[in-house]
Amino acid sequence: MPGIDKLPIEETFEDSPQTRSLLGVFEEDAAAISNYSQKLFQAMNRIYDAQNELSAATHLTSKLLKEYEKQRFPLCSDDEVMSSTLQHFAKVIDELSSCHAVLSTQLADAMMYPITQFKERDLREILTLKEVFQIASDDHDMAINRYSRLSKRRDNEKVKGEVMEDVYTSRKKQHQTMMHYFTALNTLQYKKKIAILEPLLGYMQAQISFFKLGSENLTQQWEDFLTNIGTSVQNVRREMDGEVDVMQQTIQDLEQASDLLYMPDPDPSQVPVNRNLTRKAGYLYRRNKTGLVSSSWERQYFFTQGGNLMGQARGHVAGGLVMDIDNCSVMAVDCEDRRFCFQITSFDGKKVVILQADSRKDCEEWIATINNISKRIYLSENPEEIAARVNQSALEAVTPSPSFQQRHESMRPTTQGRSRAARTSSVSSVGSETASPALSVLSLDALVAPDTPIQFDIISPVSEEYAGQAKAAGQGRTNPFGESGDTPPEESEDSILHQLFIVRFLGSMEVKNADSSDVIYETMRQILAARAIHNIFRMTESHLLVTCDCLKLIDPQTQVTRLRFPLSSVVVCSSHQENKRLFGFVLQTAEGRVDGRPVTVCYIFESNNDGEKICDSVGLAKQIAFHSEMDRKATEKKEEQDKAKEKQQEELSKQKQIEKDLEEQSRLIAASSRPTPSAPSADGQFLVLSKSQSEDSDAGQQGREKGESDA
Repeated sequence: MPGIDKLPIEETFEDSPQTRSLLGVFEEDAAAISNYSQKLFQAMNRIYDAQNELSAATHLTSKLLKEYEKQRFPLCSDDEVMSSTLQHFAKVIDELSSCHAVLSTQLADAMMYPITQFKERDLREILTLKEVFQIASDDHDMAINRYSRLSKRRDNEKVKGEVMEDVYTSRKKQHQTMMHYFTALNTLQYKKKIAILEPLLGYMQAQISFFKLGSENLTQQWEDFLTNIGTSVQNVRREMDGEVDVMQQTIQDLEQASDLLYMPDPDPSQVPVNRNLTRKAGYLYRRNKTGLVSSSWERQYFFTQGGNLMGQARGHVAGGLVMDIDNCSVMAVDCEDRRFCFQITSFDGKKVVILQADSRKDCEEWIATINNISKRIYLSENPEEIAARVNQSALEAVTPSPSFQQRHESMRPTTQGRSRAARTSSVSSVGSETASPALSVLSLDALVAPDTPIQFDIISPVSEEYAGQAKAAGQGRTNPFGESGDTPPEESEDSILHQLFIVRFLGSMEVKNADSSDVIYETMRQILAARAIHNIFRMTESHLLVTCDCLKLIDPQTQVTRLRFPLSSVVVCSSHQENKRLFGFVLQTAEGRVDGRPVTVCYIFESNNDGEKICDSVGLAKQIAFHSEMDRKATEKKEEQDKAKEKQQEELSKQKQIEKDLEEQSRLIAASSRPTPSAPSADGQFLVLSKSQSEDSDAGQQGREKGESDA
């Protein structure tokens, strides 16, 4: 007999939409078989019940057999052997329909019993298993929904245990019921042939044995044909028995292997996370916005196809494109009402999708898979091997190389060095920054101190920085997002340069050397290696605003300034040599240590654009700020010169006024010192001054002389 398509029992646990679609085809075939077998049973029952209408009943049976090839069975519709065999049976029954009588006993045993067993036992078993499977599937969906809505609080461990046990029981029941249901549907394809052929064979054998005329009507050729058919039926039965044994063994193996997978959140030590995947499929919850602050979660089947993430709802024939995940970014996020959530952001930052996995293992595998696809590893010949090699390299990257020269000798040629002052004040992209020959002999410890802590998240100091200023100024109002009420005077709104970039903060750490961009490369290596080792995928997305005064990290949702870096403190800015989306800059401040030494911190970011453009923008801002500072100093110098001239003119004016006053005083003194005749009294006598009047006159004269000497 030709091979029969069957339902894959191995895919029952995944329960994908493709498997459900294939199951629907088998269920449709079972309905068609039930319909056809019901008609055949009625035809044979007419043979058994109506002795007088035997000829009409056999003619109807022959007619139904001839219509078998016209039946639209979804499976095995092109079985030519079966069609030709039934055509031969139809011909024989037509010849014998006019001369055969009712054979009640023999027909009941040889013809009616097999078809009745098939109808009452096999087809009813299919219907029963279908109902049980539907109930188990509904229970599993309800249990999954309850589990997904579990709160993150710790005071409901009892409820959590009950829900997890419910998920385990319902998932196991659905899996086992589905496997037995698939086995019954696969077996039905064999029983269908047996249920059709065996009654016909019994009918013919009863006819031959009952009638003496069988030897005249049935030649040796027909007997050989019937013998061959009987042999074929036995072969089909043996093939079915062998297939049933194989499927039963498969069920046992899958039950043992899937016992750990029934738990919604399995133990990572027993079921390890595979980070080398470049393809993945499974059910996830997708967050959909239903209002300004409200959202809903929809369970869908998601799968990766090349560089695309596809989604397919249950019952749909094909999936639809969710988003392009080439060059995208993915990170774990915290949702208020859900666990195991992660966020996918497109390469241009315009589309964001938030999904929820069933377990932490599933969440980490999805994140690792999308990261591998984002790097376009799937385009290579052996993607899983390359992904494993990349992940292994990330793990090994945390071990420093023996010397800085060995690591960088093959990455760029040696060029002539520049002075320390020129390197410190330069801000440029990769390729424009040159290294001095003395730097090649530095060890890694000269750049980054061992055991330096790494900060993976942004801790905004804005509220602390401006709170003291507001308190000192008598203005204590600060908004709840950390911004001060007054804008610092150095942040002028009329800055010549305003450029905005979308960046994601990878980490920062204190460094010991800020002479060149090599310290940025080493910091990138250590931060990326630490993220890979500690499974840190979350990154804070911000808007980087480059102005002539400072660099700002702004929250894209609230527009609150998270961090502010004075442009004068940025000493080096560079992008990665291979991955141009990575860039960083070194910030040097004079405060922060007890001993008064400057603090040097390196900040690393990932951008949606080319990191060199951001570094060029920072360099342009530095140049504009430098020229602005030079212009400001020149203006101040000119103003000082103008003030000095004005002051000199004022002093000359004062000197001229003093000389004029002295001349006037001298003229008055000279006029007052001339002798005058004594005035006679009324009686003709001269007036004699008293002693006190004489003293007052002397004191006045001495005061005038003293004033002249002072002048």
